[in-house]
Amino acid sequence: MWHLYGIKRDGSQSVVATFDSEQSLLAYVRWATLSEEPDGTLKFEQKTPLTGCVGFDHSPRTAESETSDVPHNPTPGML
Repeated sequence: MWHLYGIKRDGSQSVVATFDSEQSLLAYVRWATLSEEPDGTLKFEQKTPLTGCVGFDHSPRTAESETSDVPHNPTPGML
């Protein structure tokens, strides 16, 4: 399982969603990304797990307790 981390302006990050594959995760991030700001931060679609974040990271694993309350395989249709 792949984990999507949202990065806040203060540099903190947390798991915001999980995906079955890296390909699905990256496709979702491409869809959710509206623009890249001159300072390198990203702007994301509203009402997505990345709303309020300025960046993202991803990893194939994390502590199970970090993923209990996040969406699994979110899609644009879930808005």
